[in-house]
This record gives sequence, structure tokens and C-alpha cells, in this order.
Amino acid sequence: MPKKFIFVILLLLFSLSLLITGCGASKNGTMDFHTYSEQLFITEMKQDTLSMHYTIKDPAAYGISDYTVSLPDYSSQSQTEQGILQENIRCSLASYRNDDLCPSDRLTFDILSDYFQINGDSDFIYYQEPMRPSTGFPAELPVLLAEYQFYTEQDVKDYLLLLQQIPDCFASISEYEQKKAEAGLFMSDRQADSLISDMEALCDTTQKHYLLETFESRIAKLNDLSDMERKDYISENEASLHEYIIPSYQMLIDCLSDLKGSGTNDAGLCYFPKGLSYYENLVYASTGSSRSIDELLNLVGKHRLTDLSAMNELMSKYPDLTLHPTNFSFDNSSPDEILTYLSQCITRDFSTPVSTEFTVNYVAECMQESMAPAFYLTAPIDAADQNCIYINPSSSYEGLSLFTTLAHEGYPGHLYQTTKTASAGLDPIRSILNYPGYVEGWATYVEMLSYSYAGLSKEEADFLMHNQSAILSLYATADLSIHGKGWTLSDTQAFFADYGIGNPKTVEEIYYYIVSEPAHYLKYYIGYLEILELKDYAKEQLKDHYTDQNFHDAILAIGPAPFSIIRDYLLEYMTQ
Repeated sequence: MPKKFIFVILLLLFSLSLLITGCGASKNGTMDFHTYSEQLFITEMKQDTLSMHYTIKDPAAYGISDYTVSLPDYSSQSQTEQGILQENIRCSLASYRNDDLCPSDRLTFDILSDYFQINGDSDFIYYQEPMRPSTGFPAELPVLLAEYQFYTEQDVKDYLLLLQQIPDCFASISEYEQKKAEAGLFMSDRQADSLISDMEALCDTTQKHYLLETFESRIAKLNDLSDMERKDYISENEASLHEYIIPSYQMLIDCLSDLKGSGTNDAGLCYFPKGLSYYENLVYASTGSSRSIDELLNLVGKHRLTDLSAMNELMSKYPDLTLHPTNFSFDNSSPDEILTYLSQCITRDFSTPVSTEFTVNYVAECMQESMAPAFYLTAPIDAADQNCIYINPSSSYEGLSLFTTLAHEGYPGHLYQTTKTASAGLDPIRSILNYPGYVEGWATYVEMLSYSYAGLSKEEADFLMHNQSAILSLYATADLSIHGKGWTLSDTQAFFADYGIGNPKTVEEIYYYIVSEPAHYLKYYIGYLEILELKDYAKEQLKDHYTDQNFHDAILAIGPAPFSIIRDYLLEYMTQ
């Protein structure tokens, strides 16, 4: 299966809690747009402490000193308030004219306008699922807590206060799930049982809990604390685990157990009353692609055919080609050595990386079962030199798979992407707008290119790249067809069997994962294809003036956005 959770999503919930000028604002009565976006960012940061901590290292430098430690609220009242506030923001944005803004503000304005347009449909409130098994808030929270960095003693205090907020946060999720059930939109028993099993494992205290171990390792690095202070904080954290965290997860277990049997749909979203419309919106939000479901299916199918045809042609010319080349020269290289090599060799296609530090860490044994095979931990926007890539030893990545994974996470993937975009000086508000199709599309695009950096022959590199692309395309087609066309398990098994994946159990796992995580695979593959489309567009328009390096620089300078907006600005950024 393709890698999951490659890029940990840290931007969990855009709470939109800004009381601002309503629809009646005139142009003359509207504040400067740049000031407006800064205030929007500050207000949003104050509403979600977890997101704030992962976004900025020093809140005071952004004028944030007084804030209440809080977690997201999924309650009905909060949903209603957010809907009203979203409408206020849309109306406030309408008081600005795109043509009156400087180029950088104009780009931010276009992206904000799009973001609040696609995230403002109240018809789909209870179609969302905060308890997705991999990307839902309860699933990601333990990882985010385990990786919550302690820069100062205040961070420790905030962290411990956050733990106290978990019961109320999870109570709001329980209320939300009850509303979903009342609306006939609750998850299937299969999904509920899987979530219950995962949460029961997290509540296991027969051995020392990893949230205790990771807390102790982080607080040990705070040199300003006395031994007694450190000991007191460790004791408070352990008490919080038993008083707040485990009971909160047990509350969710009880909620799911009580609501089991109310879910009526064990298949794709299109079987819900408004499920297809919701899925279409979700696909856009996840991929940044404005294409319809049918257009995406056609795009994916055509690219798969191209990949398979290229593989067949290569095999006919070079019958010794294999998916497991024996001449890979980095088998004995450490991750640090591979990343250093990649940072140097990519300059034939990419501009010189931003000078920065990075570390490669291995996931602690106590967390290996619950964490991704590999991930890049996003650096705060005011500490872009704090880059860390984690490798999970339980994933058994080695050889070429480790090499391409490090390209995805590091150079020229997420680490390169993040530092280059940060150096372009984007408005802070853009750091909390989540465009996973852009982010993961880039990392997938460069992962494909990385085969050509691995010391293989051109034929071997092309063969492996086309194979990886074709595999990813199968998951994308399955996702689009399960949720958009109503494919059943048997339909999905027949589809994969046509491509030599005939183990029914394997495909069953794929099917139900896609059912529970709609559009998850699409951000990787559709994002990748959209970048290829942009590349073809740039080549066609610029002809002899086109270079790959210039294209890559422009994509990263524009930053995360829907692909239609990137296309509107691409030539401007490539020719300035």
C-alpha cells in the first residue's frame, strides 16, 4: 500500500472565530488588507492553542500574549457560531477589490476568498467525521501531544492546561457523533469497532505509557528548571494521563459503543442523501483541483495507461529490468548521508536549498505502533531552521524505499518545500490554510523524480517511477469510484484483480480504509497530476524560456493554494 500519514497534518481546525466588519462595510471604512489578514491570523491563533504552538514558536513576537489555552470545539453551538463567523469573513473579504491590492496581498486575497467559499456550506455539517481512524482529531492528538515541543517553561504549563481541556473537547465530539446518528449519518459498525479497538490500545497502562515517556524526554531538555520543578511537572503529567486523557478516550469508546447499530451505510459517501455533493466538496478541499469526479477519473485513467504503456515499452527493450534493482548504491548509507547527498544533487533541477539545519530521529519503540512509517514535522513559521524527519523502525524502510521516502520528506520534498516557501515571505495567515493537495502533490512529484537521483540507469529509474505512479493511480481510482460512483467491495476487488492484485483480504483492507478515509489518497496523486499539468502548461506558454528550476521556484514561491489560482499566477512568478 502507498505510504500513509506521510505529512502529519498539524493544522487541525480553522475555528474562524473573528468578530469583524459585516457586509455593510464600505471600501473607505475597511482597514488595510494586510492589516486585516494579520489580525485574522492573530485572532485565529488565540482560538486553538495546539495549532498556535505548532505554527509559531514565539507568540509574543506576533503580538499574542493574552490567550486562553483551548482545544477545538465540535458542539452544535460552536458549529452554529462558526457558520455565522464564516459568513462575516466572506462579507468582509467582499469589501476589498482584488485590483486595488499589491501583488502579494492580491494572491492572499484570492486564496482566502476561495478558502472561505469552499468551507462555508452548512448543508454538510454532519457529513464531516472528526473520528477518522488516521486523520481524525482523536487519532492525531496523541502524536501531537507526544511531539509538543517545550521551548520554555510556559510551554510546559500550556501543555498541562491543554490536557485539562481534553474532556470538554471530547465531550463535544461525542455530542457531534450523536447528532450525526440522529441525522442518519453515523459510521458503520465496522468503523466503530475499529476505532474502539484503537482507543482501547491507547488506554492500555499495563506498561509505561508513551505520553509519559515522551514528556520526560522533552522536559529533560529544559535546562532552566530545577530538579524539583521537573519532578513536579512529571508528576502532574502522570496524574493528568489518568485524570483527563484516558477517561476522555474511554468516554469516546462508550459513545461509539452506545451508537453502534445506528449507522446504515458501510460503503461510499454517495450512498448518503447528500453524500455525492459532500464528496465533491471534500475532493476539492483535499486536492485543490477544480475538476469534476468524471474529469478526475479520466485524468487518472489516462495517466495510468501512459505509465503502463511506458513500462511495457521499457520491458520490451530491456527485459532484465526489475522492480528490485541490485545495483542501488545507497544500501549502507545513513538517512543523514542520503539527505545530504540529495540536498546537493537536486540542484540540477532545483535551486540551491535554503541553508538550514535538520535532524533525523527514530520513533521511540513505545510509539511505533501508533505512528506513521515516516513523517516530516512541520517547522514553526518563525523557526524554519528547526526541521525534523522521523523514521519509524517498524516500517522496515531500507534501500531504495528509504531513499525515495527521504526524498519525499526531505530534499526536495517537504523540508525543501517548507523552507523555500518560508523564504518567500508569505503572509502568516496562509500558514493555517490547509491545502493538502499542494503539499502532498509536491512531495509525490519530487518522490517520482528522486528515482533519477538514486544512481540507477535512466531506464531503471523510469521503470520504477512509472510503476509507483501506476500503483498510486489504482488507489485514486478506487477512492473516486467508491465514494463518487458507488463501487462495492466486489467492484473494487474486480478492479484490483485486473491489475494483478487478487488477494481478496488485501483489497478488503484497502476498500474499508478508503471508506473510512474519503479523499485521503487523492491529495497525493491528484496533487501530483495537477503539478504535472501545470508543468506542461508552463512549457507550452514559455517555450524556450522555460526551465525546470524556474518552474519549481515559482510553485514554491506561490505557496499552498488551489491549483486554479496557482495557474493564474504561475507565469507572472516565472517571468518576474
